[in-house]
Amino acid sequence: MMHKILGLGMILLLSSACLPHQGVLSERTYSHSLLAKGESSLFTKSELERFFSQELSPSQKEGASPISAPSTQSRTAWSLELPISDQSNDDFSPEVIPKDRPKQAQEFDIPIVINAKVEQFIQYFQTTAREVFTHWLARSEKYIPFMKNLLKENGLPEDLVYLSLIESGFNPYAYSRSKASGLWQFISPTGKRYGLRANWWIDERRDPEKSTIAAAKYLKDLYGMFECWYLAAAGYNAGEGKIATAMKRYRTEDFWELTKYRYLKQETKNYVPQMIAAALIAKDPEKYGFFGIDYQEPIRYDKVRVPEVTDLHLVAKACGVTVEEIKDLNPELSRWHTPPNFPDYEIKIPFGKKELFLKNFKNLSPSEKSQFKTHKVKKGETLSKIAKLYRIDLQPILEINRLNKKSLLSTGMNLLIPLPKGKEIKPTSTAMKRPGRTDQNSKPIETVYTIKKGDTLWSIAKEMGVNTNALSRWNNLHPEKILMPGDRLKLEVGETKSSTLN
Repeated sequence: MMHKILGLGMILLLSSACLPHQGVLSERTYSHSLLAKGESSLFTKSELERFFSQELSPSQKEGASPISAPSTQSRTAWSLELPISDQSNDDFSPEVIPKDRPKQAQEFDIPIVINAKVEQFIQYFQTTAREVFTHWLARSEKYIPFMKNLLKENGLPEDLVYLSLIESGFNPYAYSRSKASGLWQFISPTGKRYGLRANWWIDERRDPEKSTIAAAKYLKDLYGMFECWYLAAAGYNAGEGKIATAMKRYRTEDFWELTKYRYLKQETKNYVPQMIAAALIAKDPEKYGFFGIDYQEPIRYDKVRVPEVTDLHLVAKACGVTVEEIKDLNPELSRWHTPPNFPDYEIKIPFGKKELFLKNFKNLSPSEKSQFKTHKVKKGETLSKIAKLYRIDLQPILEINRLNKKSLLSTGMNLLIPLPKGKEIKPTSTAMKRPGRTDQNSKPIETVYTIKKGDTLWSIAKEMGVNTNALSRWNNLHPEKILMPGDRLKLEVGETKSSTLN
């Protein structure tokens, strides 16, 4: 009898060890501290309730064996203590999350929800758009550090920087079909509302610093209106009026709920999950299969003030760098010089070059000698007609506007017209007067000009108020001849200029 009792006990013991652990999950209560305490959250209350109520499937709530989330969902802010089982599962690969792994709230300062739509964009970036997204990642480190600082200074979550990633791929020259421009893709009216100027000479929507500050102000206004970063981001894409109307129409402040209806465009519905997917990959690219990214160096610069219409070649020369480096730091400049009517324009130069620039620029700058006028091209005008209109040579107009004699002009186009020193020349329809004559009865004064270092026929003609071709003819020189300091030129002028004559 004792042997039978012992045998029965061993059978019961072995049987209980093989039975599944039913009811383990149903004994836990799944909630979030923000729901329990009623604290302020980046989610709306309805989003929190909806998100956490869907964490367990019906089968899990009934006590079935849990199934882990795919690897793309491994950044959740909590983890389940799953029962250990030696049974294989070919369909799923559970990820063991260490206890000391940082929680999501420490990794992101914007809400991160991973659902089917987010996973769809993760896969899209990993496959179809892999090459493009790799370029985006390579450019990201050039702008992300200083952008995050600007967002933080304006009291915004730093991870909103990934909005710029999906807007432009961190390309300051990005331009959309809806005429949005720059790193943050501002359309002209919105950019103007937040202080970004755009005209023929300059487009501050392309300025990394100014556009980021403007985007921070806009996003802060949107969050103040919706109190939810998902709705704020959607508003950034579609406009705040569109989102406010959708919320009122469908009586919900849940972004994901709004995406169920046809009112919002598909682009807006995709905007938030696309931003989340981009942020997840950018923060941990190797996890998602992006290896060996050749990141660009973070952008660094000093700022100096220069007179209006300062040639970028001049700025580059004063800094001892190439003009391409200056252009790269100042993508907002649409021409090869700073804009007119912007006195003391603040231009960006390579970091550490400020002292060298200040030392060299004063001696190189022609701004004290030059005046400029803006000319708006009218229908039927040509470059030669415009030159005659202002009684100046064609070549300086071509040089200052980076044009050639075959360049086509369009109506409404703006040209910069260089004017001789001290002369306020107004357009005239009359024929050009003979160079050097003030009127028909006066005789030109012949004088001699001693060439200084850096002088050209154009600069001398401009300074003396004569025509370049006439100056060449008086001295039997080719217009493109290189002048040697110390040589002398003959001039015929209406009045002597003691400051420049020898």
